[in-house]
Amino acid sequence: MATPVGDPFAASGVSGSDLIARLPKIWIGYLLAFATLIGETIAVARHPDLVKGTEIGVPPLEIYLPAFVGLVYWLVCIHRYHVVLAHVPGWKHPISPARAVWFHFIPIFVVYWVFRWPAAIADFVNQRLAANVMNKWTVGFCFFASLLCRLFLDASLHVALLFFACTYISGFLQRALAAPAPQHG
Repeated sequence: MATPVGDPFAASGVSGSDLIARLPKIWIGYLLAFATLIGETIAVARHPDLVKGTEIGVPPLEIYLPAFVGLVYWLVCIHRYHVVLAHVPGWKHPISPARAVWFHFIPIFVVYWVFRWPAAIADFVNQRLAANVMNKWTVGFCFFASLLCRLFLDASLHVALLFFACTYISGFLQRALAAPAPQHG
């Protein structure tokens, strides 16, 4: 049987270290948060009225573009987490990578979804480590905190909080994937 071209999981024996290497690169997200901060600085230098909040409308491109790219990369990270979990030997992950991303685009349902998909990851981590170490609610709360930051405070803090949640997930996934699979018997 031929494997699809470019399938990163084509090898029959996928090890934990192979899966760890496939986790998203979170530093890219923090770099995008920093780019958003630089964009905010440039936008305020060009339009001092932004600080006063008197200008209402579309945010300047210097702020909008890196923040938007940061949000898109956050969705890429979510997709990657679920791709990795779908390839863990002996684990049947309940959420497909596409569903993990696309359900973020359903208004109102996203309120539930930002808590549901991290809970599925926490189930894997907690089962693999045989301990209740990953909180199921933390990522959802980080998402809402980032949304509040975006609305009321700062776009760069919004992006940074999204990737803080990814740092939380990646840390626990690295630990779980490095641990030996539990023996059922």
